[in-house]
Amino acid sequence: MNTISNRTFLNYIGGQWIASVSNETEGSINPASRHETVGFVQKSVQADLDQAAAAAKQASRAWGRLSGAARGEWLYKAANALERRLEEVAEMMTREMGKTYPEAKGETARGVAILRYYAGEGMRRVGDVIPSTDSEGLMFTTRDPLGVVGVITPWNFPVAIPVWKIAPALIYGNTVVFKPAQETAVTAALVMECFHEAGLPAGVVNMVTGRGTVIGQGIIDHPDIQAITFTGSDKVGKQVGLGALKRGAKYQLEMGGKNPVIVAADADLDLAVEATISGGLRSTGQKCTATSRVIIHAEVYEVFKRKLLDKVNTIQLGSGLDGSTWMGPCASQSQLDTVLGYIEQGKQEGAVLLCGGKKPAAAQLQDGFYVEPTVFDGVSREMTIAQEEIFGPVLALMKVDSLEEAIELANDVKFGLSASIFTRDIGSMLSFIREMDAGLVRVNAESAGVELQAPFGGMKQSSSHSREQGQAAIEFFTSIKTVFVKG
Repeated sequence: MNTISNRTFLNYIGGQWIASVSNETEGSINPASRHETVGFVQKSVQADLDQAAAAAKQASRAWGRLSGAARGEWLYKAANALERRLEEVAEMMTREMGKTYPEAKGETARGVAILRYYAGEGMRRVGDVIPSTDSEGLMFTTRDPLGVVGVITPWNFPVAIPVWKIAPALIYGNTVVFKPAQETAVTAALVMECFHEAGLPAGVVNMVTGRGTVIGQGIIDHPDIQAITFTGSDKVGKQVGLGALKRGAKYQLEMGGKNPVIVAADADLDLAVEATISGGLRSTGQKCTATSRVIIHAEVYEVFKRKLLDKVNTIQLGSGLDGSTWMGPCASQSQLDTVLGYIEQGKQEGAVLLCGGKKPAAAQLQDGFYVEPTVFDGVSREMTIAQEEIFGPVLALMKVDSLEEAIELANDVKFGLSASIFTRDIGSMLSFIREMDAGLVRVNAESAGVELQAPFGGMKQSSSHSREQGQAAIEFFTSIKTVFVKG
């Protein structure tokens, strides 16, 4: 592994690496070892954002006039650059965000695949011929790019989420101003270096690092940014939507989840246990699709609980760069405090703590933002830990007497992102698929599986009811133009 330490990363604007006009930087730390700084990033101000938006606007028309095939060639080059640097980017992701190195490698490889997928989308159709009532006319649709797109991304997937927004934005002819989460801005800068190595025209893609209250809000309010795609908390997402609506910008929001897994009486319990642990605790539970509520039929409740606890109690905590580690730290002190706060609230509201629930005692873990994998029993639907997104390694067990009760309980939250069920009965599967209010439903598989070629998004307050990834991305990143031609 090649280690990058204490390097200062600049903003990327108009094809150049540029320091912020503020002359201020801030360090990004390793959540597994809080005294290690992995690099420094710019603490940008409005003037930096204005410069990036101007560069994107200037590049927009020429980029939009290129053929999809030509734009796709640059995405292929970016994919190749990211693939060449896969291990370097993955190591930095682990050091900066905390997820295990195998998970980071998998995410980076997914970024490569997403770039190649959208490179190919440049050769697909963008419209339809529509019969006209005028026999001498030709009517058809085509699609125009939106212009400059603001991309605001979270820290939990610092490669995959930016790439699955930037790649379709670019292939459909838009230019980009990208604001990554400051907690993982070093990893984002390495990804941006791959776009630079690909040789994209100046201004087509730009990155400005800084606080959400400054750069994020600046993107929301900027008159030269025609659309905003955001992934993050529902609270901030609503602010993005309101701000964009106020000035007539198009917006796309992917927000929180409180994702259930239903374990039916006829489920393969060993499979359900493995999927619950993987879906709920990998990446330290820091996934919008992570399993949070485990809704179990009373007939198998005690057996499932015993099997689950036996597995959870074997989980190895540690640095993601240690090959023996199964679960790394929370991404930041703030996130650790949030998770511990929810755990305490669960105890105060009467949930029974079965395991975990605190920072680990091991001496070698004291310097990181670690929390033990946590399982609660006796959780009722009105409890905070059954309603609010925790974004940490916390599972809430809930007992039901029927499939109908399980589905009703699963739907009894404001979110509707993902859900899964474990059953052998085809009727139960079909009832779950039909009745579950979630944008992603999975049968006999964990809730956290997302494939790049399929539409992704949520119902209720999990999204703005748009979809990302796959061919669905064209709906957000373009506007339909209807054309009528008469000779």
